[in-house]
Amino acid sequence: MSSESAEGSSLQRSGFVVRKERFYGRLIAACAVLTVAVTVGIILALSGQALSFWSQISPITFFTGTNWSPVIAEEYGVLPLVSGTLIVTVFSALIALPIGLAAAIYLSEYASDKARSVLKPALEILAGVPTVIYGYMALVYVTPMIDSLLPFSVQLIPAAVPVLPEFTLVMPSLGTFNALSASIVVGIMIIPMVSSISEDALSAVPDSLRQGGYGLGSTKFDVSTKIVVPSATSGIVASYVLAISRAIGETMAVTMAMGMSPQMPYFPNVLRNLAESSQTITAAMVQIAGADSLGTGPTYEAMFALGITLFAITLTMNAFAELVRRRFREEY
Repeated sequence: MSSESAEGSSLQRSGFVVRKERFYGRLIAACAVLTVAVTVGIILALSGQALSFWSQISPITFFTGTNWSPVIAEEYGVLPLVSGTLIVTVFSALIALPIGLAAAIYLSEYASDKARSVLKPALEILAGVPTVIYGYMALVYVTPMIDSLLPFSVQLIPAAVPVLPEFTLVMPSLGTFNALSASIVVGIMIIPMVSSISEDALSAVPDSLRQGGYGLGSTKFDVSTKIVVPSATSGIVASYVLAISRAIGETMAVTMAMGMSPQMPYFPNVLRNLAESSQTITAAMVQIAGADSLGTGPTYEAMFALGITLFAITLTMNAFAELVRRRFREEY
């Protein structure tokens, strides 16, 4: 009798475990569906207003126009905003990507366990600093410090191609709002993202690969740069894309440091673009959101057109990163 009771109790517990696991699986699936539904909802919300905007303003005018003044002149050329966004993104990436990867290599390959336990959390604290603080630092400290070192010029002499004219790149005095300070603070802001994710990718590389390199007589630097880093390429690329996406979507810091004066880039004196004010796509969206015409007309709907444009840019970047990840992914 007791044996039958024990068997029945065991079956009852087994059935409870099955139901519990089934519930957990459905809960997790619902969370996955929810994330996809939120993404689809964002796309639909942006697309509706964006299509309404493009029914009034030609998409050709929007994507090829060189003047953005939606509130005053009702001109909706997005190229100045795209150029301002790219300037900040490119120059912040030039700062963050090499420094972040170097920090990741040190933490993964050179630092002791004690040093890593202190340095990695300290580095990640940068990611927790409010972006408005970065904007304030750029406006009050970074711009005056850099401006004290300017102006300077770079003389370019195409000796190898004598038929080309000689010209000089002149870095003018920085304005109160400028792209250089914005790029510096955004670059500092995204360093923790690059270093943390890259360090995790480097640490996941098996020690057998390192030991094989040492067995062939390689130095620690050779093993780190020629074996470990290539083996973690997919993770490093993922960190780069996430960091660049963060830079593209940054709003407060670039608004405070860069200003809100959209303009096309200058050629050939590209340094002038860094010295003067400009505007990013996200800053333009904030400006429209605070305008008196909120909720009516093409000016309001332009905010959604900018949003879907920014979404398309980041989606393209992430799709490219996924292709790179699949191409260079290593399974250990």
